[in-house]
Amino acid sequence: MTNTNAAPLSDHYDADKPVEVMWEGRFITAKRQGRWEYVSRSRGIRAAVILAVDSEGHVILVEQFRVPLGRRCIELPAGLVGDHEDHLDEESALAAARELEEETGYRAGRMEMIGDFHSSPGMVSESFTLFRAHDLVKVGEGGGVDSEDIVVHRVPVSDIAQALGRWRAEGYAMDVKLLALLGPVLLGPALLETTPLG
Repeated sequence: MTNTNAAPLSDHYDADKPVEVMWEGRFITAKRQGRWEYVSRSRGIRAAVILAVDSEGHVILVEQFRVPLGRRCIELPAGLVGDHEDHLDEESALAAARELEEETGYRAGRMEMIGDFHSSPGMVSESFTLFRAHDLVKVGEGGGVDSEDIVVHRVPVSDIAQALGRWRAEGYAMDVKLLALLGPVLLGPALLETTPLG
C-alpha cells in the first residue's frame, strides 16, 4: 500500500543539508549529511546480483569469507560493476554474466534484469541490480579470481529453507538477498493464493 500522505523528499529535514566526505577509500566513502552518517560506493561503482536457477530446479549459491563479518557467508553470486579501469563503462548485465561465470563456473544464455534494490538504506546508499540468469551451462569450476576462495553450492529450490537453516546452525552468515528465495516459505501458500501481486 502506498502512503499518499508521505512528505516529498525535499521536505525531509536533512535533504537540503550539504554532504560532507568524512573518509574515502578505494571502494567506499563515509559521508555525513545533516544528522545522518552513511557509506556509499566510491567512483560510481555499482553492484550486480544474480539469481541463477538451473534447468533441474537447483539454485546456485556461493560461500566466501567476509572480513567485516569475520566468518564465511552464504550468498547469491554477485559482483561490482565499474570497479576496474578496463571495465569502467561496463553494462550491469555484462558484469553480472562475467561475475556469475567467474564465481560459479556457470554461463548464462540470457540475463533478465529484475530491478534495482537497496539492502540497508538507513546506513548505505548503495543499490544493486538483481538479474535472473536463464539457460545456464556449466563451463568451469568457478571459485572466483585471485584469492576470493569461493565455494559453489547447488541446492534444490524446494530444500532452500532447510539448507539455510543448516548453514545458520553451523555458524555461517546469511546474506539478506537470500530472502528472495524464501518468499514462498515466509508468506505461506494461503497468503500467496489470496494476495494480488500488482
